Formats: sequence, structure tokens, C-alpha cells
Amino acid sequence: MRRQARVLLVYPRFTGASFWNFREACTLIGARYPAPPLGLITIAAMLPQDWELRLIDRNVEELSDGDIDWADLVLTGGMLPQQVDVLHIIELAHAAGKPVAIGGPDATSSPELYASADFRVLGEAEDVIDAFVAAWSGGEKKGDFLAPKFKADVTRTPVPRFDLLKFSNYTFIGVQFSRGCPFTCEFCDIIELYGRVPRTKTATQILAELDALYTLGYRGHVDFVDDNLIGNKKAVKAFLPTLIEWQRARHYPFEFSTEASLNLADDKALLDLLAEAGFFTVFVGIESPDEDVLRATQKKQNTRRDIVASIDKIYAAGIVVIAGFILGFDDETPGSGGRMTALIEDASIPVSMVGLLYALPNTQLTTRLEKEGRLHSGHAVDMDDGSADQCVSGLNFATKRPRIDILRDYHRVVSAIYTPQAFFGRVSRVGRKLRVKHIKGGFNWGRTWVDTRRFLYFTVAATVKRPKFAGQMALMIARGLFSNPAALPHMFKMAILYAHLGPFSQYIGREISSQIGAIEEASRTVPDNAWEGELRPA
Repeated sequence: MRRQARVLLVYPRFTGASFWNFREACTLIGARYPAPPLGLITIAAMLPQDWELRLIDRNVEELSDGDIDWADLVLTGGMLPQQVDVLHIIELAHAAGKPVAIGGPDATSSPELYASADFRVLGEAEDVIDAFVAAWSGGEKKGDFLAPKFKADVTRTPVPRFDLLKFSNYTFIGVQFSRGCPFTCEFCDIIELYGRVPRTKTATQILAELDALYTLGYRGHVDFVDDNLIGNKKAVKAFLPTLIEWQRARHYPFEFSTEASLNLADDKALLDLLAEAGFFTVFVGIESPDEDVLRATQKKQNTRRDIVASIDKIYAAGIVVIAGFILGFDDETPGSGGRMTALIEDASIPVSMVGLLYALPNTQLTTRLEKEGRLHSGHAVDMDDGSADQCVSGLNFATKRPRIDILRDYHRVVSAIYTPQAFFGRVSRVGRKLRVKHIKGGFNWGRTWVDTRRFLYFTVAATVKRPKFAGQMALMIARGLFSNPAALPHMFKMAILYAHLGPFSQYIGREISSQIGAIEEASRTVPDNAWEGELRPA
């Protein structure tokens, strides 16, 4: 017989400073962290209904001894930047005599690092969670449960346990429509974790998730966390009219963001559907301005196109672009950083995540570098003790271009694009480019109240804590009122992120300067040819 259990679900902290945590920006609008643990609350929905569950998100709250004492079983897991805290949680649970089950992408990619866990659920949980529950209920003390790769039927995935969340802690809530991506980017682990044939949920499933959020009283920003929402264009095009109808019937309680490949710009009909459904932001991986680099790293979908013109097409649909860029590819040439800065400015992309290339476990890149003998030892282990973000701790391999040249390029890019003048200049230009369409029935009192409350909270908090920042925002709003008032809400959402991006870019500058200094110091004490182009770690 299956035994009942009290299960503590613990979401680990993301260690150190990160481009993505936006902590100061969250604080200025009354939240504590950008997003809750969608994966963990989805797992929670797969567990037996008579099990008692408690969720602790260590990014917004403390894990107490009492929480661990309460539990019969601890469930945890996460991504590479959470590795340190996951291992710490395992230690805490074991110290209290509690068994631990581990899962998530990092455990799936590097299971050997989590040998101390009692149970390891590896891969997508849909196909193995019942076996784990049966083993636990049968009194098993240890076990590994490995899901078949790319086989999970996501049409069986239940509605996440949104009721376990405290919505006020977060700036947005996530849902997932699809898993997988059809492209073959060498550095990406998504295709290794979820495959190249995107699997999609049904429209009924997604609407059930939105209904659950709506019934719980949530209003505002919902992120489709898909790694490429348009990976299966046919499916998403079929779904969007249903989503538009759902939104219109409820006067648009939600506004959406997502991630998509740049070829989104090629399909005006799809862009129009996204805009009408309420999508206001899309993250696009651009990676490099150099076509040779894109081709070499298998980012072919970004080649043979005018990147600036493509982004302008997305702006013309009323959707803001956030973009990702990477330095450190093998085929980079001198001046890559300058060309990257010019592209960010020419395309008017205010929020640009510029990182150093990181060879993630089990990617095509890692496999190639391993064959070439270029991977650093411990390349899959988070050993940075508080700076796990690839903005500071990338290049975990022997680079072809001199490492110091890459770091200098990187320092120049980040220093240039995140001055107040450059950042707010791009926000203002986007404001002029956005063609925000009037959506019939698009006004929702609940969502408007959330936005208004956050704006008022920001006004007071920024005036007290960051008066210079408040002044820059006021000037930007004044410009927006004259140039394109309809774009002001989008401009505000972009600009508020500078509360994090400004100080974070300065942090990156200090850290990278320190790394450059270490290489320069080493070069003065060893022969010129000793490093073969880069500083190798001891």
C-alpha cells in the first residue's frame, strides 16, 4: 500500500550576482524575486493528492530547522547556478536524518555530482515519477529513476500547484507550452535535455493553467518559459486564436512574455497573433554580430538576414525585444566587441544579456572541446563560490583567441551599453519604434491596479533610495509622452530593470578588470609563450 508523506519542496538559491535576478528592480516595485519555481510546483502536481506538501523558495524566504523536522522527505533540484545550494540542502536534510530526492537539469546533466542524494529522478519526470512514488511507498531507501530521453508526453502534464505560491513575492508567473527546439546551436543544452522535436501541450491544458491562475486571483505578467515558443510554428499558430478568445472574454487579465528564435520576424501573421494575444516582450538569442561565428556555432537561423531590420519588424508589431549575446567563440576576430556594441545600439535593444561562452555539460560544444583536450578540469562544477553567472565565470575552456583579448572586449561592451545615457537612449528609441496596437477589450481593472500599485511603489521607493534613477525615469517618461504615449507602459517596464543592470554592469567591470589584471601580472613572471594565448587555471 502507498504510504502518505509530508514532503518539503525546496527551491535552491541562485548563487552570487546574476544578470537575471533583478533583485534591486524587484525591490523597487515591491516584489522579492522575478519568478517562482515552475518545475518544482509542476512536480508537486504529479505527487499523490493525499501527500501533504510545503514549498520553500530560498530566493525569497529562509529554510528553517522546523521545516526540515516537519518533513518525511525533501525534494529539491535546479540548474548549474543553483548547484552549491542544492548540495547544501542535501547536507542540511541528512544532518536532520531526512532522505532527499533530487531532480532538475543539473542533476540530469551531471548526476555524478549528486551521488549523496538518496533518490535521483533524472530527465523529464512524467515517465518516472510514478516509479519513484512506488519505490518510496514500498520502503525503498535509495534509487535512481532515469526517464527515456525526449519521450515524455507533455499532454499528460498536470496543472502546476500555483496555490503553493505567494504571488506578491514575484514579478511574474511562468507557464510552459512546449519543450524542445528544432535548431542545433552547438553551445545549447536544451536540445540535449528536451530534444529537437518540440512537444506541445494542448490548448485545453494551457487554458486550464491560466484558469487556475485567474481563479486564484492572479493578474499581470505571465511568462511562457518555452526555450523557443515558435519551435513548432504550426502548433503555436493553431493555439493563439484560442488564447486570444480566452483573453478577450476576461478583458485581458494577463500580459505575456516568451523566448523565440529571430526567424519570428519573418512571419508577420504570427507576430500579429502574438500581439493580439497580449505578448509584449520576447527574448531572442542573437549571440554574435558576425555571420562566420554564427555559422560555425550552428546558429544558422540568424545568418543571411539583416538582424537590425528583423528586430525592427518585431518592434513594429508592438513587442519589445530582449536579447542575448556571447563572447568567446572560436571564430571571433579582433573587434568583435565593438561590432557587438554597434549592433546593440543600432537595433536599440535596451536589455542585452552579454555573457562569456560557457561549455555546459553534455552539449555539442563540450563534446568537441573534450575531444580537442581544451576543457578545464571541473568544467561542470560550480566552483566560483558566489559568482556562478556566465557574465563573470564563463570561458571554462582553453580559448583560441587570447583570453585577455576576449575579456577586454567583454569589458568594453558591458561598460559601453550600460551607461545611463546609452541605456535610456535605447529605451527612448524603442519607445518611438513600438507600434502598440489597440486591442479591443484589452483594459482589465485587476491588471491595471497591479501595474498602478507597482508604479506608485516604485515612485516612492526610487525617490527615497535612488533619486538619480528616479530623475532619469522621469525624463524618459516625459520624452515618451511626447513621442509615443501608447508605448509608455513598455518603456517603464524596460527602464525599471536599470535599477539592477546599472550596478550589475559595474560589478562585472570590477570582476573582469581583476581577471585581466591577474593575466597581466602572470605574463610579467613567465615566458611570453608559456600560456599559449590564455591563462590556464592551476
